[in-house]
Amino acid sequence: MQDKQNTAVVLLNMGGPNSLFEVKTFLQNMFADPYILPIKNNFLRSIVGSFIVYKRLEEAQSNYQKIGGKSPLVGHTFQLCAMLQTMESQMYFTYAMRYTPPFADIVAQDLKERNIQKVVLFSMYPHFSYTTTTSSMKDILRAFKANKFAPKIMQVERYYKNRAYNLAIVERIKEALGGEDCRDFHLIFSAHSLPQRNISNGDPYQKEILENVEILKSLFKEFGLEFASIKVAYQSKIGPIKWLEPNLQDILPYYQNKKMLIYPISFTIDNSETDFELSYQYKLEAQKYKIQDYRVAKCPNSAQDFATCILELIQNAKPLKNE
Repeated sequence: MQDKQNTAVVLLNMGGPNSLFEVKTFLQNMFADPYILPIKNNFLRSIVGSFIVYKRLEEAQSNYQKIGGKSPLVGHTFQLCAMLQTMESQMYFTYAMRYTPPFADIVAQDLKERNIQKVVLFSMYPHFSYTTTTSSMKDILRAFKANKFAPKIMQVERYYKNRAYNLAIVERIKEALGGEDCRDFHLIFSAHSLPQRNISNGDPYQKEILENVEILKSLFKEFGLEFASIKVAYQSKIGPIKWLEPNLQDILPYYQNKKMLIYPISFTIDNSETDFELSYQYKLEAQKYKIQDYRVAKCPNSAQDFATCILELIQNAKPLKNE
């Protein structure tokens, strides 16, 4: 990207509550999203979404209370933007969240006021899914149109094959090991689950997760990292329908008296699913099943190697599809 002046990079993510009061807003907006709750009739989706929020709100607030009363996602994203701004001062870095502030409309207004001429939309989801990537991209484009803001738009919508990105993952895994022998640990790549029907309907998410794991296995060989075993599992299943398998919770009993290291492969930024579900809730389950050592690696977050990867990726951003 030759012209860096008047160029902005917008990091796109789902967001997370900035306080316990925002948990309801987060849930309401998430279950109003047709990509999350695929009910075509808006009124019916609103009714079903409101019921889900009512059933889940108290438990969700309790879960966030256990990790400090808010999601860590927004804070990590702010720090990442600050890191990127330091490393590349000619461009403007910001972020837009799907379900909590800062919403896309506010970001669109800000970019318009700054007279930004070119925008790179950067998905913080490394693997493509209609439920995440498409939802966030459509939302920011809607905001641009609503605010009569028409810059040249580029996008980075997936990057799980990028070497720099995967090297950042390897570093987070090594940090979690803390110098201990990786051959003693069973490595589990945990990904956010999706209903099986999404995959059957053509969502490439699971295929890209599995491809990513094979890439990482190759890197492990390159660096002489050998684990006791490597497995892919899925987390955050809700409701009675069929979801991707195996479910992480279901396989925990098989690791009794063993050492486990979890890497949250579908996330680039730590959030409630990593800090509560993996690091708190499943840790208690691991103790119940007498797992000898249970560890969760950090996401790339605002690490410099990840920021360097992002700068590399935006240099090769593609023009927006159907722009």
